Amino acid sequence: MENVRVSSWNELLDQLYASSWKEDLGRFRSNFAFRGMGDAGTDLRTSLTRLGGAYPGQEGHILRAFRKYAHREAAQGETVWNWLGLAQHHGVPTRLLDWTYSPMVALHFATDDVERFDLDGVVWCVDYVKVHERLPARLKKILEGEGSDVFTAEMLNHAATGLPELDSLSGRGDKEFVVFLEPPSLDVRIVNQFALFSLMSSPTARLDEWLLERPGLYRRVVIPAGLKWEVRDKLDQANITERVLFPGLDGLARWLQRYYTPRVR
Repeated sequence: MENVRVSSWNELLDQLYASSWKEDLGRFRSNFAFRGMGDAGTDLRTSLTRLGGAYPGQEGHILRAFRKYAHREAAQGETVWNWLGLAQHHGVPTRLLDWTYSPMVALHFATDDVERFDLDGVVWCVDYVKVHERLPARLKKILEGEGSDVFTAEMLNHAATGLPELDSLSGRGDKEFVVFLEPPSLDVRIVNQFALFSLMSSPTARLDEWLLERPGLYRRVVIPAGLKWEVRDKLDQANITERVLFPGLDGLARWLQRYYTPRVR
């Protein structure tokens, strides 16, 4: 596991923005997706995996039922990938994992739960460009044709119109592969969180286990428990809060509850 344990706010920022300079552009443009977690010991199992039991066989049933009963909240576009993104967005168990382009948003999710401030947090940083170099040729061709580093639902639909078709693309080279997929702008929350999803080519695959076998595609920036309060306070000062990331009264209430929680209770 490629862990980098930081000891200060400045070191944390340096690690999160490492390797973002692009000489050919003369600009800072990171190729990393970020995922913040309040407990560094938490794995990357999906919500579908966490169901347990015979969950692989339930995946299609869950998505079909969601599409059936969610017709009034229809996804933007009729591809299964839009529906899958909508389902994930509303808490339905799927094989998707939530990521963000923003290291600051990832830091928020690593420090939003004060009940976990006695635990080290972590930000997973995954190079989606290098990950996509390991895609099957059919998928790589689509990215190259679009001049893109990540997929949209429409792009992915050109290669596979459903999960079984996507899974069937495995077989040559890596047994399994990972796709990073941008969701449609379903609401302000998706936009403000600068969100994207990871999607594996098997319902039973775990991204952390896949990455562990492929060094150089990722790093984990570990935030010591003793640094969390400073990180949290500076994020609040920068307006990276529930009030912004979860627009509406629920987000406002969550922000107020956390913001006014005393450090020592």
